[in-house]
Amino acid sequence: MDMDDGDHGGDAPWDDDALHEECGVYGLLGVDEAANYVALGLHALQHRGQESAGIAAYHPETGFNTVRRFGLVRDNFTKQPVMDALPGRIAIGHTRYSTAGGKMASLRETQPLYAEFALGSCAIAHNGNLTNADELRAQLIERGSIFQSSSDTECIVHLMARSIQKTIPERMKDALRLVEGAFSVIAMTRSKIIGVRDPLGVRPLVLGRMATHRGPGGDGYILASETCALDIVGADFIREVEPGEMVIISEGGIESTRPFEPKRSRFCVFEYVYFSRPDSLIGGTSVYEARRRIGVELAREAPVEADLVCPVPDSGTPAAIGYSQESGIPYAMGIIKNQYVGRTFIEPTDQIRDMGVRLKLNINRAVVRDRRVILVDDSVVRGTTSRKIKDMLLDAGAAEVHFRIASPPTKWPCFYGVDTPNREKLLAARMSEEEIRDHLGVTSLRFVSLDGLYRAAGETMGRDAGKPRFCDACFSGDYPIKPIDAERRGALKIPEAAPA
Repeated sequence: MDMDDGDHGGDAPWDDDALHEECGVYGLLGVDEAANYVALGLHALQHRGQESAGIAAYHPETGFNTVRRFGLVRDNFTKQPVMDALPGRIAIGHTRYSTAGGKMASLRETQPLYAEFALGSCAIAHNGNLTNADELRAQLIERGSIFQSSSDTECIVHLMARSIQKTIPERMKDALRLVEGAFSVIAMTRSKIIGVRDPLGVRPLVLGRMATHRGPGGDGYILASETCALDIVGADFIREVEPGEMVIISEGGIESTRPFEPKRSRFCVFEYVYFSRPDSLIGGTSVYEARRRIGVELAREAPVEADLVCPVPDSGTPAAIGYSQESGIPYAMGIIKNQYVGRTFIEPTDQIRDMGVRLKLNINRAVVRDRRVILVDDSVVRGTTSRKIKDMLLDAGAAEVHFRIASPPTKWPCFYGVDTPNREKLLAARMSEEEIRDHLGVTSLRFVSLDGLYRAAGETMGRDAGKPRFCDACFSGDYPIKPIDAERRGALKIPEAAPA
């Protein structure tokens, strides 16, 4: 059974000036009503994708069942008839924001994808982006494959179908050895869940244990994008799935294999800046603490005389706290976020679009009036939102606005699972820091240095240009995985006629 329905809401009018989250994946084996726990896990991963979500489950009597819906997890996977359609002790789920293939108003793009092979069935979900998906798709279509979506995940399914190996895990190995890019993949058979990270470990994946004290299988095992998705179901964190590792989990335990040639890890540093939830752990480091330390680095690198340190909520909050603590300048909530404005607020007319950020953020006038404000945000992409926030602060009576950005300038697009604009639309790709300051019309502007970001993430000596620990391509242009399809499309170039 495959239940594909639901309304496709549009994007909110302020969402075109941000680096959008990638996707979240979650899998659970060995617990009764597994899909219910997967829904909770996806709720904890909702920040990684709000466009659509799906859950696949298996029960010996009913077989594989999938439900895929547009919208938020809470609006689709809390209703009893839906969850009753997903019985079983094994389930996987996915929450999505479109990257490869663009935004498609079709549930064919929503994961998990389900496939029947000659040796059995499989559901699969993927966080990341394949950099050679266009090339693979063309080859597969030429050989007779028929695609039902634009998702690069479907390339993996077709490659598995063409493999001559005798088990699903072995077919996955065959398929993933042919792809390029960043991926954390989870798959589900009738009796196993499988988790794989790409050889560089760009995208996150963690392993957890859920003590059930009931049922013949004992403890349940979980695969998830972040540790916060373990916390929500009371599971214990075991460890991260390592770069280039495949874990195969059954009722009998965990098997680990290494399908790929070993490579030096290049985990996405922007997970520390923005994507991961602040209550998650990455590599033993608290994401909240890393973001607070970014603020400390900013205060050391870019001090300024001011009266208040204010975050752009919510992503700028930990860095603003760190800046305040290091500088001694008081922290204040100068901007208040409307927590009830979602991605489907209203169908925006031109007049509503002009209101833009005001639908989501409001200035705390009593706090900022006549004050010199240090405004801390996570990034500057196109700059349109930053300009509007600055105007709102000045309209509310702020004397000065000093922008401090908790990431280096974003000069290059990401091709590893993050929805970033083409390079021609990235402000920092076309302008110097001083030009961006003038363009935004702020009193001063400083970005944290790349070395400062590395120090905040635990690399005390900074980036070390010879052997960087992280993928920082969006800042440096140093792509650890060749963006084959993007180069062919010319996505790395800035046209000469690009607006200044």
